[in-house]
Amino acid sequence: MLYTLKDAGHEAYMVGGGVRDLLAGIPPKDFDIATSAHPEEVRKLFRSCRLVGRRFLIAHVRMGDEILEVTTFRGPITDSHERDETGRILSDNVYGTLETDAFRRDFTINALYYDIRDFSIVDFAGGMQDLQRRELRLIGDPELRYREDPVRMLRAVRIANKLKFHIEAASATPIRHLAALLREIPPARLFEEVLKLFLSREAVANLEGLRRHGLFSHLLPLTDEALDAEEPSVTALIRRALENTAQRIEADLAVTPAFLFAAMLWPAYAKRIEHLERKQGHAPPVAQAQAADEVIAHQQLRIAIPKRFSIPMREIWALQPRFENRRGARAKRLLAHPRFRAAYDFLLLRGQAGEPGAAELAAWWTEAQSGSLPPLPQEAPPPAEQGDGEGAPAKKRRRRGGRRRRKPGGGAADGLQP
Repeated sequence: MLYTLKDAGHEAYMVGGGVRDLLAGIPPKDFDIATSAHPEEVRKLFRSCRLVGRRFLIAHVRMGDEILEVTTFRGPITDSHERDETGRILSDNVYGTLETDAFRRDFTINALYYDIRDFSIVDFAGGMQDLQRRELRLIGDPELRYREDPVRMLRAVRIANKLKFHIEAASATPIRHLAALLREIPPARLFEEVLKLFLSREAVANLEGLRRHGLFSHLLPLTDEALDAEEPSVTALIRRALENTAQRIEADLAVTPAFLFAAMLWPAYAKRIEHLERKQGHAPPVAQAQAADEVIAHQQLRIAIPKRFSIPMREIWALQPRFENRRGARAKRLLAHPRFRAAYDFLLLRGQAGEPGAAELAAWWTEAQSGSLPPLPQEAPPPAEQGDGEGAPAKKRRRRGGRRRRKPGGGAADGLQP
């Protein structure tokens, strides 16, 4: 691609994470190209090119299984750039030179350009020095740069942990008081950023970094609230889910956001079920369905979880109570359920985290998958009713007719608040 652009008379450089990771000794996940060619000129050179983006037009060029991102050199920030009331840039299709493009990049180590004409690294911002110092530093005034694009705060945490760098003090200090700007970012964009943070080898370190800088509460507020309570089983559940994800990625195994979000939001879901059953008298199936609706709706205000992940997440939750029924045909039906494996893995996770009764249940279902259902644990006989003497005749139970009536005021007033 670089040579095609060069032969057509354009400047073209590899830039960003690809250059940074290669210099840091890490295999790059993707490659970005910066060029003097405008998007329409790039599209004329490559049949597989597709132009995307609103704020800044980008060319995506498919090469085999890879998609390369090609951006035109950006011009300097001026008063003509459209911004919102928080300072975020809304429209940015202003083109410039290689040097102006370098100073528009976010971090110095992302402003390194590889030049195929003489195989050199072009560095306008001091990125090579910061690589040697293992330091992540924003280009320009940190507060202004974060206001231009608040997602840079998330990227600072992620890149620093990925490279095992520290965030330079001046770049780290404004993050906490600017963290609320993440609420101005579209939930769909935050979903993609959260996947980069947690579907990674550094998932646990990213969680700790987000909480340390006050960012996590603006992404998953219900999970942050659960972690603040410092219940050992809750902390262990979320931490183990992230550790398991990192191990699977390390082993090149498949991971799914559905399982990860199921773990992250489980404490809020379980707490809401308990409230609906005990305080409002809902039957368990009704409480489970309502709790799932409320927790997911609350989360969607911050991060837009697509249905292809939220539906399996609900199914994983819904199957957890069914593990408690281990008799005959019902147990066999559950073993044949298409979502059994994911739900069983989640039960294992709950057991490892120390949830009461979950480890014993997980052990039984582990044995059940070997072919024949294991014997059920001995159940204690029900206690005698008060006032029953020895040999007293059993009391007849009266049948209740009709359905159980739902209490008025179905709980909307004390539902989850955004």
